[in-house]
Order: sequence, then C-alpha cells, then structure tokens
Amino acid sequence: MGGARSGKGDGGTDGGDGAGAGADGGDDAGARIIVHVAGAVNSPGIVRLVEGARVFEAIEAAGGATKEAQLEALNLAAPLTDGQQVFVPTPDDAAPPPVPGTEGSGGGAGGPRTGGGAADGAAGKININTATAEELAELPRVGPVLAGRIVEFREQHGPFGQPSDLDAVPGIGPVMLEALVELVTV
Repeated sequence: MGGARSGKGDGGTDGGDGAGAGADGGDDAGARIIVHVAGAVNSPGIVRLVEGARVFEAIEAAGGATKEAQLEALNLAAPLTDGQQVFVPTPDDAAPPPVPGTEGSGGGAGGPRTGGGAADGAAGKININTATAEELAELPRVGPVLAGRIVEFREQHGPFGQPSDLDAVPGIGPVMLEALVELVTV
C-alpha cells in the first residue's frame, strides 16, 4: 500500500482536543482533514490526514486495527471527509455507539461513523455528505437532476451540518425536505 498519506508526522493521533498542529508543517497544511477514529484500534482518537485520504489510512494513523477488529464490516477504500468518525467494530459490536446529538444516526463520515460508503448500516440512511449522485437519486422524489444539485451544492459549500440543511439546495422545498430528513444523515 505504498504512498500512504498518514503516519505520526502528518496524520498521527492526537489524544487532545484536536487543536494541535501537524508535525510536518508542509505546504499542504490547508488540505488537511481531521477524523476521529474509535473502536477496535490501537490508539483511538483524533488523526490528521491529507484531503482525499481513505478509511484504511485513518486506521493506520490510529496505530492500526486490534486483533479483534472486524475490518470486513468497513469499506477500507472509502474516502473520508473532514469531521468524520470511523468506528472500527468487533464481533461483539452490534452497531456503533450513538453519538450525542445526532438524532440516532450511525453515520456522519462523518460525520459518518460507518467508515465510509453512503448508507448508514444500522438505519439504512443515506449520508448526504458522502453519497454519490446515483445513491442520492435512489431517495424518493429525488431524480438524477436533483441528486446532481445536492452533490454540486456540497462540493461548492462544503459538507452539510445536518439533514435539514438540504433546504438550501435549489429544488428542495419544505415538503420535500420533510420527506427526506428522516431518510438521510450527515
């Protein structure tokens, strides 16, 4: 897996509040994301990675998976987003523990807690911050055009903070928002 984008120097864990600076001080400091890695890893906590990093790189930056880790439950190749949580389960974990204030979502790349992909495994919700246009088009009353607008809006304005933020996307009014908000997560 040559070319890993993480490590103690540029993506190591930070057991503190996430305010520490990366050790490399490189010119790509603005292209960093912060991810919380939890569960069956050797050094759970905050890791800093380059933008575009993948789930496997976050796990490596958190000291690697423990022997109990159930890596097959994750999409290790999924891209990460800033603020996402990656939860590495064990066979004893039925689902990731809930995050306070997230309306019971298991995702939210979060951030999504499932380690990648757009669907939240436990509730079947689609993560609007990581879903492709094709995945969003599977939602009721969302066709390819509106799905494209959601992705375009996300790319131009950054990740959605909560499902109700979809109301800022052209073409999503109050009625559609009400129908979608229970089917999506961040």
